[in-house]
Amino acid sequence: MSTYFPKAGEIVRKWYVVDADGQTLGRLASQVARILMGKENPQYTTFLDTGDHVIVINAEKVKTTGFKSEQKVYQHYTGYPGGLRTEEFRKRFERKPESIIEAAVLRMLPKSKLGRQMISKLNVYRGEKHPHEAQKPQAKALEVRA
Repeated sequence: MSTYFPKAGEIVRKWYVVDADGQTLGRLASQVARILMGKENPQYTTFLDTGDHVIVINAEKVKTTGFKSEQKVYQHYTGYPGGLRTEEFRKRFERKPESIIEAAVLRMLPKSKLGRQMISKLNVYRGEKHPHEAQKPQAKALEVRA
């Protein structure tokens, strides 16, 4: 008996809309990452991208716990000497809350070509509106754990 692997044409991708209003950042990111990887699908395979597309709306209404909003710092290196750039969580959240959700989800995906392919299926928007109505996305209620 051989193991079944889905072919490229057999993978049907769905579109989901996730509302970030009142959701905790880390819990939201982990559940979105599971959908992007395809772990919610019965045809999940570790080395294939079997995940679905995810649209996250209301990115500016996501919440954090503890002192993350005061203590968390985002860093990146430009590649030049003395090129370490830092930005506080609060400043980045005011400037671009979409990037905070994208960064949290990206860090939960595989660090490979497959992970880069998975993150391309994530769309994060500030507010209720998004330009993906033609794909007929379904509302996805995430598990809320206390």
